[in-house]
Amino acid sequence: MITIPQSGLAQQTTDQPPQGIAGADKLGLSETQAAALQRALDAHDYPAAENTLLPEIQAAQDPAYKDRLLLTIAGIYFLDHDNLHAAVAWKKAEAISPLPPALQFSLAMAYVGMGRRQWATQQLQRLADADTQNALYPYWMGRIDYDSHFYETAIAHFQKAIALNPQMARAYDNLGLCFFYRNQNALAVQNFEKAIALDSHTKHPSPWPHINLAAVMQATGQPAQAESHLREAIRIDPGIASAHFQLGNVLDAMGKLPAAVDEYKQAAQLDSHYAEPHFALARLYRRLGQDDLSRHEVQLYTQLHNPSGHSPTTP
Repeated sequence: MITIPQSGLAQQTTDQPPQGIAGADKLGLSETQAAALQRALDAHDYPAAENTLLPEIQAAQDPAYKDRLLLTIAGIYFLDHDNLHAAVAWKKAEAISPLPPALQFSLAMAYVGMGRRQWATQQLQRLADADTQNALYPYWMGRIDYDSHFYETAIAHFQKAIALNPQMARAYDNLGLCFFYRNQNALAVQNFEKAIALDSHTKHPSPWPHINLAAVMQATGQPAQAESHLREAIRIDPGIASAHFQLGNVLDAMGKLPAAVDEYKQAAQLDSHYAEPHFALARLYRRLGQDDLSRHEVQLYTQLHNPSGHSPTTP
């Protein structure tokens, strides 16, 4: 089976910025501290902002004041992709006063970023029980189950999200992924096409339904359709390295070798840590009789994919 290149659950946890980051002048800090915090926030210098708040939090005696500071630093940690410290700060704030639903959801996303899927699911379930009409909560429970390869329960969660919000394109997209990995390609195509149709009416459509549908087309022997969807995905977002790599594979299989080389090179250029395009280039150069280029790509692949120095299988 062809693997669909997803960007990973932990990297896709920002449905909304975390609330709770108050303006520096509204926290009750001294004028000097407030100015330093605001400068750090304006410059997106999150470590400096955190270092400004930490001593004040440790010294704070008034619960309401400490709660404001904890909520602020939690949001800053979250923006800084420091999910562990964000979660700790939110839990400390929660011990002072209940978190509003938006911050409870942000806490669940921090758990996702930490790899604590069970904690995230429990947090999302509590939110879903309290707000039975919000499609976001079953959607994210489905995302967690999909990432854990629990496709049956993921399908149920995505279908619940769609029932609550029939316009939720990404729920159809992820539902399609579940069907694809269960070898139910007709249902996968149906859901990817639905996601594309819904997305086409938005200002910023996602490239992922096209990428995912292209994988089904490629797996079922429809390379021309796969190429068309991948080119549309790249038109929407030219910066997705895996889309260029997947297009290179399709073009290679179609015998369009120079075009395949270009796409593999583009994938490697977009992501300097992406090893697979170098291996694909090595194989392709070998077939073209360009052995020096092939050996160079093998070396690059080895350095990226196998830092221990053991040689991979010669392409």
